[in-house]
Amino acid sequence: MDRVSGVCRFGGVVSAVRTRTGRSRRRVTGSSQAAEDMPETPRRGLGAILVLACILVYHNCLYCGFVFDDISAIKENRDLRPQTPISNIFLNDFWGTPIHKEQSHKSYRPLTVLTFRWNYAVHGLQPAGYHLVNLLLHALVSLLYYRVCAMFLPEFASFVAAILFAVHPIHSEAVTGVVGRAEMLSSLFFLGALLCYARAATKRRYTDWRYVAACTACVGIAMLCKEQGITITAVCVVYELFVAQKRRGNNTGRSWFEYWGKGGWGCACGEAARRVATVCCATLALLAARLHVMGAQLPVFTRFDNPAGAALPPARHLTFAYLPALNAWLLTLPEALCCDWTMGTVALLRSWRDPRNLATFALATTLIAGAIHALRTRCSALSMGLALLVLPFLPASNLFFPVGFVVAERVLYMPSMGWCLLVAHGWRLVAKKRAKLAAAALIFLLMAFSAKTYVRNWDWKTEYSIFASGLKVNRNNAKLYNNVGHALEAEGKYAEALEFFKTAVNVQPDDVGAHINVGRTFNHLGRYQEAEDAYVKAKSLLPKAKPGESYQARIAPNHLNVFLNLANLISKNATRLEEADMLYRQAISMRADYTQAYINRGDILIKLNRTKEAQEVYERALLYDSGNPDIYYNLGVVLLEQGKASQALAYLDKALELEPEHEQALLNSAILLQELGAADLRHLARQRLLKLLDKDATNERVHFNLGMVCMDEGDAECAERWFRAAVHLKPDFRSALFNLALLLADRRRPLEAAPFLKQLVRHHPDHVKALVLLGDIYINSVKDLDAAESCYRRILELEPDNVQALHNLCVVAVERGKLGVAEECLARAAALAPHEHYIQRHLAVVRARWNYIPQQPPDPHEADPS
Repeated sequence: MDRVSGVCRFGGVVSAVRTRTGRSRRRVTGSSQAAEDMPETPRRGLGAILVLACILVYHNCLYCGFVFDDISAIKENRDLRPQTPISNIFLNDFWGTPIHKEQSHKSYRPLTVLTFRWNYAVHGLQPAGYHLVNLLLHALVSLLYYRVCAMFLPEFASFVAAILFAVHPIHSEAVTGVVGRAEMLSSLFFLGALLCYARAATKRRYTDWRYVAACTACVGIAMLCKEQGITITAVCVVYELFVAQKRRGNNTGRSWFEYWGKGGWGCACGEAARRVATVCCATLALLAARLHVMGAQLPVFTRFDNPAGAALPPARHLTFAYLPALNAWLLTLPEALCCDWTMGTVALLRSWRDPRNLATFALATTLIAGAIHALRTRCSALSMGLALLVLPFLPASNLFFPVGFVVAERVLYMPSMGWCLLVAHGWRLVAKKRAKLAAAALIFLLMAFSAKTYVRNWDWKTEYSIFASGLKVNRNNAKLYNNVGHALEAEGKYAEALEFFKTAVNVQPDDVGAHINVGRTFNHLGRYQEAEDAYVKAKSLLPKAKPGESYQARIAPNHLNVFLNLANLISKNATRLEEADMLYRQAISMRADYTQAYINRGDILIKLNRTKEAQEVYERALLYDSGNPDIYYNLGVVLLEQGKASQALAYLDKALELEPEHEQALLNSAILLQELGAADLRHLARQRLLKLLDKDATNERVHFNLGMVCMDEGDAECAERWFRAAVHLKPDFRSALFNLALLLADRRRPLEAAPFLKQLVRHHPDHVKALVLLGDIYINSVKDLDAAESCYRRILELEPDNVQALHNLCVVAVERGKLGVAEECLARAAALAPHEHYIQRHLAVVRARWNYIPQQPPDPHEADPS
C-alpha cells in the first residue's frame, strides 16, 4: 500500500506525489521556506537601479546649504568642533545643550552628532559634504529595505516597495535637511536589527544567539541615533508572533490561529519566548538608561510649538487623535509639504462635530480592518506592513506624551517603510488580475513621486526658499512669516523683513517672538521709538508669575530676549544705563541660568565704571555655563580694565581653548601679548594675528597690529607694508595713518609721510600729534611757513595751553624775521612751561638779537595711544 505524506515537519504546506516504487516524494506547493525564513538576496541589477534612482532624484541636494534646524545642529553646535572634548557629545543633547538643563529638548542622539563631527573634521562648514553623506545613507537604507521586503514579498514586488521608498517625496526633509541624518542612521540599524532577529528565528528548536546579540546591539545603536529606533523591538515581537510562529502553526496541519488556541503555543514557544524575552529585557534596560540620561524629565515645550498640548479636553484629545490621519494623508498624497507645522498650521478640533473627526474614524477603521484581515489570511506582508507603519510612528504621535511639534515630515521616514510595503503588496494583488493597469499605475506613481521629490529638494537650498515654500502651503503659521523675515534680515533687507514680521503679529497677536522681531527691525531701520514700543508690547505678553508654579517652566528662553533687546536699545542713551541694568536683573530673576543676560549686564556695568561688580556677574555666569568662551573673554576684558594684564591674558587664553576661532579673543590677546614686550610672546601674537588674517583678510585692525609687532621687532619695512595694507582697507584708520607717517618721517622720508598726515587730518581734524608732525615737516622739509603756522594755530584752537604748538609757532615767527612777535610768543610759552629749559634758551637768544637758527624741539614722534 502506498504511503502518502501530508505535511513536512520543517517545511511549508506540502502534498504527496507517488513514485513508481510506491514511496512518496515530497513537493512544496505553498510558499518556499526560504522566502519565509530568510530574505532573498536582491539581484545586483535591481539594487543598482535603486541606487541610481536615489542619485537621480536627490543629486540636487548637494547644491543646498544649511537651513532651518541645520543652523542650530551644525553651524552653532560647539560639540562638532575638534577643540571640544568628544565626551561632550555624550553629555549634551542633539543641539549641543547639556541634557540636564531645563531648556534642553532631551533629544539624545550622540552617534548622529558624532557623524556630524566627522563631517566637520573633513569638510568644515561646507554643506555639500554633509549632503553627500545623507544621500549615500539614503541609498544604503533603500538597499537594506529591499532586502527586508524580500522576506515578505516576491522579488519584483519587493523592488516595487523599495523604489517607492527611495523616491517618496516625504523623505525630502530627512535626506536634504542635514539633521534628517538621525532618521536615516536610526533606520539603517532598525532594519539591521530586524534582519538579525529573522536570522536568529530561522530554526524551530535552535536559536543562533549571536544574531540575537547583534539584534540587541542594533537596537541600542538605532536608539542612540534617534529615539524612534527603539520601536524595532516591538516590530521584532510582531515578526515572531505573526511570521516566525506562523510557520510553526503550518507544521501541525492547523491554522496558526487555531494552533495558539488549542495549546500548540506551549509547544512552540520555548525558543521564541527566550528570544523575545532577551530582546525585550535588553530594550527595557536601554530605555531605563535613556530615561536616566534625561534625568527622568520630559522636555518643556510652549503652546506655540504644539498648541494641542496646551489645549483643554476635548480639543486636546480630538486633535491628537486626528494627527495620525493627517500624517497618513501626507504619506498617501505628499503634495502639500511644509517644513514647519507648528502654531496655527493645524487648527484645533474643538468638538465632535468637526468634520475632520471622520478622517480619524476612517484611519482607525482601516487599521483595525487591516489587522483583522492579516490575522485571518495569515499574510506576512500585511502584518509586517502594518507593524512598520504604526509602531515607529507611536513615539511622535502625541498619543502617549506631547512632543515639540504637531507634524514633522522627517519622522515619517520609518513609518513610510510600512506604507510602501502595503502599497507593494496591494500592487501585487492587482497585478495578478490587471497587469497592464498595475504597470501603468506604478509608472505614473514613480514618475510623479520622483518629480515632486526633485522639485521639493530645491526648496531646501536657502533659508528664504524653504520658508517661502512653506507659506505657499500654510498661511496660518506665524513662525513661517517670522523665519522668512529672518532670512531677509540676514540679507540686510530690513524693510521687506519688517512686513513679514508685522504679518506674523497679525496672524498670531500673542506671539512674543514676532513682536521682538518687529522691534529689532525697527532698530535696524533707526526708528528707535517704534522699536522700544514693540519691545514693551512683547514684554507685556510674557506669562505672569503664579503662586507655587515655576516661572521657568512656562516661558521660552528666547522670549526673554525681549529684555536684552530693550536694554540694548535704551543703553544707547548714556543717561538710561541704570534702567538697562534693571532690565537685565529682571531677566536673571526670571531665569537664573540665563547666561546671556549676565554677559550683557556685565557690559553695562563696565560702562558704569563698576568693573568689580561686572567681574562678579561674569563669575556667577560661569556657574551656569562653564563652557561659554564669551564669558571668559568678557572676564579678560574686565581684568584688562582693572590693569591686571597677566590675569586678563589667562582668561583670554581660556576662551581660545574653548573656541580657538574666537575672533575677539584672538585679536585682544594678540594685542596684549604684543604690549607685554617679550620676544616669545610677540611670536605667539603674530601667530594669532595671522590666524585671524586667514579667516578675514579684510580686517584692517589685524593688519595694523601685525605692523605694530614688526615695529617692536625693529623691522621697519615689514611694519610699513602692514600699515599701508591697513590704510588701504580703511582710509580713515586713525592709528594706522599716524604710525605709518611717523615711521616714514623717522626713516627720513618726510615728503612721503606728508600725504598720509594730510589724509589723517582731513578725516580727524582734532588729531593734535598729526598736526604737530605735519607742521614740523612743513617747516623743515617743505619750507611752507604758512601751512606750518596753520597747523599750529589749529592745535591752539583745540588746546590753548599746548606748549609745543605755541613754541613751534614762535619758531615760525623767527623764520620770518619777526623777532618781536617771536619774543612775545616765547615769553608766553615760558610762562606756561617755566621748567622747559629749551624755551628759556630760545627766548634769551631772541632777546639778544642773535642770528637765530631754530633748534629742533623734543621729538614729537611718539606712538599714538589711540
